[in-house]
Amino acid sequence: MSRTVADGLSLLKIPLSLKLGGMTQQPRTPTQIADPSGQTVAANVRRFREVRGWSTYELARKLKQAERPISASALAKVERGERRVDVGDLMALAVALGVNPSALLLPRDVVGRSAGDVEITGAGTVPGWLAWGWADGVCPLVDPDEDRDGAQWLDFAVSVRPAGWSAERNVGLKRGRAQLRKAFGDHYSAIEAIEEEDADG
Repeated sequence: MSRTVADGLSLLKIPLSLKLGGMTQQPRTPTQIADPSGQTVAANVRRFREVRGWSTYELARKLKQAERPISASALAKVERGERRVDVGDLMALAVALGVNPSALLLPRDVVGRSAGDVEITGAGTVPGWLAWGWADGVCPLVDPDEDRDGAQWLDFAVSVRPAGWSAERNVGLKRGRAQLRKAFGDHYSAIEAIEEEDADG
């Protein structure tokens, strides 16, 4: 008659609870991303995915095509704040969703000087307009009132763009204006007039 390991354990008179204790695992508590920037990324990934009408499976397919595969279940964890997004993931998500990385890193509802504050990991709470300016490479994360001589702003301007970069090189803005002119024809001058009024006012 052949004996099993279980038979051997029963011969040793080891209680069943001790026999199985090492074999069972305690359920894992899901990771919860606590830092404010991580929470913002999670919310923005979900928002952009839903705006496009995609399931997590569709977004996963696009990421696989971009050679940065993230499964649909992992994307669901990202959106629930249960999975961290590393730099490579952030870039691939921005590409797949058709947005710039800033659009994933910052909340959307903080435009204008009076629209609200943003919590940024490492910086704490800052005005929303300043956070967006910083993320888009327009200004440092320093309020102009706190940089009276302008040294920090100048250092930032020199440091963040490649040599020779200028606002005139903003191809997206030029292309967008050209497309508007094409779409609206003679009516585009009215749009330009409104933009000029906004800039003056």
